[in-house]
Amino acid sequence: MSALYLAQDPTLADFGKDPWWLVLGKIVFAFVFGLLATLLGVWFERRVVGYMQVRPGPNQVGPFGLLQTLADGLKMAFKEDILPRAADKVVYFFAPTISVICAVTALSVVPFGPMVSIFGHWTPLQVTDVPVAVLVLLACSSMGIYGIVLGGWASGSTYPLLGGLRSSAQMISYEVAMGLSIVAVFMTAGTMSTSGIVAAQANGTQLSIGGFDLPAPGWYAILLLPSFIIFFISTVGETNRAPFDLPEAESELVAGFMTEYSSLKFALFMLSEYVSMVTMSAVTTTLFLGGWRAPAPITTFWAGANSGWWPMLWFFGKVLILVFVFVWLRGTLPRLRYDQFMRFGWKVLLPINLVWILVLSGLRSIEDWQSRDRLLATAIGAGVLLLVTLFWPSRRQERKPTVQEQVNSRPHGSFPLPPMDLQVPPSPRTKRVVAEREPANIAGSDSREV
Repeated sequence: MSALYLAQDPTLADFGKDPWWLVLGKIVFAFVFGLLATLLGVWFERRVVGYMQVRPGPNQVGPFGLLQTLADGLKMAFKEDILPRAADKVVYFFAPTISVICAVTALSVVPFGPMVSIFGHWTPLQVTDVPVAVLVLLACSSMGIYGIVLGGWASGSTYPLLGGLRSSAQMISYEVAMGLSIVAVFMTAGTMSTSGIVAAQANGTQLSIGGFDLPAPGWYAILLLPSFIIFFISTVGETNRAPFDLPEAESELVAGFMTEYSSLKFALFMLSEYVSMVTMSAVTTTLFLGGWRAPAPITTFWAGANSGWWPMLWFFGKVLILVFVFVWLRGTLPRLRYDQFMRFGWKVLLPINLVWILVLSGLRSIEDWQSRDRLLATAIGAGVLLLVTLFWPSRRQERKPTVQEQVNSRPHGSFPLPPMDLQVPPSPRTKRVVAEREPANIAGSDSREV
């Protein structure tokens, strides 16, 4: 009975029954997880990027350099805390804390495991869960924008203000694409509860194609592949990670919204970025990678892989893989221009997301039809989509004027142009010297002009 209960998925009815000390322990565990994951994430990123760039990375402080991040944090704590004269002192102080608090709060609705026994109490490995838990995640990620905007505004300087505005525009743009990509998860799982979404990915689904029932995987990363790709790209842009780290474009804005911050306040902003990276990796694992459930190859030969405390190992492993992808992108791709980044979000991700949701809605609406009718409706929809794609009007490229046309269109009195054929004409002085040169005469019968 107990083993069966350990393997059971938590439901909304299992929350709200824990004693106060157990709730406090879960909150402390989530906070410590976010803090330790951030400290180890900084070390992990520096080591992985160092390996990619054929250099050692941090390896002096502690075994394998594990304490280097802690040493950097202590160094920041003892640095001088400079307050700009024109800064709004209250907002300037609270802006970094807003970013950190919002990033850590999102971990409260992330399930780390199934029902377990803690000192005789049966409880889920999750701080809390509500029927709209995913909306809580979106609200936390949206509230994190306030810390960046207020930090840039409260500094009382032009460069941080511009960096804060760029950050707000970037994060709001990719928040739209990220929210739309989760709609497909809602439609498939039938719930907004994070524990319910993990439970919905426990078993595979059956797809009926051409009258045949084919088994499909339960992970939404495979079943809803376009949503997963768009969601992960949006999380990279949402967390200001490379190649989308435009608010901190050193060549343009010095250091973005955190230009005037120093000491622990600067450390909090850096901490919030890494906490957001770990949090979004945990959210991606929950929504698309089966959450705390073990991958299919493990569950085939081990029936108890999803029972007890073992699911925490699978959850942390998936989060680590996604963090590695974040680091991999930073060490591989160059930074995009701001216009390229915004165009990609509004003109590529958003239309693809809307079309995908429309297609998925159509497939969900014809699930109860007969096999022949479903096949006919799918074929008609695919044909219409193909025709629209083929005959969609494309922008006609304007004819580029020739060099001579560009020269002729220049206004009167413009500066002289260099030769267009890249051939330098002979010097006028050279012509004059050749013309004035007298022929040389050689005495004798065979004299001739040379």
